[in-house]
Amino acid sequence: MKKLVEVIAKSLVDNPDEVTVIETETAKGTVIELRVAQADMGKVIGKQGRIAKALRTVVKAAASRDDKKVIVEIQQ
Repeated sequence: MKKLVEVIAKSLVDNPDEVTVIETETAKGTVIELRVAQADMGKVIGKQGRIAKALRTVVKAAASRDDKKVIVEIQQ
């Protein structure tokens, strides 16, 4: 899942070198933290959060194949 989020995020932003993805296992499931440059936050979130929602939907669909729960958090 980490690689999927990283590839999608890097294709969206102007500064792909500043994209960082951290994957952590918790009791609730897998948490994926996506960090981008401050200038690129709007591009990752999108208008009214549409791009962020789409990213979470794609990751959720990919995780459901393995019966896993994945949470995507976008941080600056």
